[in-house]
Amino acid sequence: MESLDIARAAADTTDPRAGLRAVASLRTLADALELRQVEAALRAGMSWQAVADALGVTRQAVHKKHSRRIDPTIPVPRRNA
Repeated sequence: MESLDIARAAADTTDPRAGLRAVASLRTLADALELRQVEAALRAGMSWQAVADALGVTRQAVHKKHSRRIDPTIPVPRRNA
């Protein structure tokens, strides 16, 4: 199923079971896309704080969520460096 079809199913309230499954699929997709963008941002030299600002969360939140998930070959900026 295409992302747009999943979004339509998530917005359709006539079948809650299908809608909830679609919401779960969108959450998984959004999480994967967020990780890709975080990795791209770090590769581009953005700090954890800049990534957090762009996502509208705290630096600690974005670091906790992604620091162990990112590609280990990405040079990660350090606060005290």
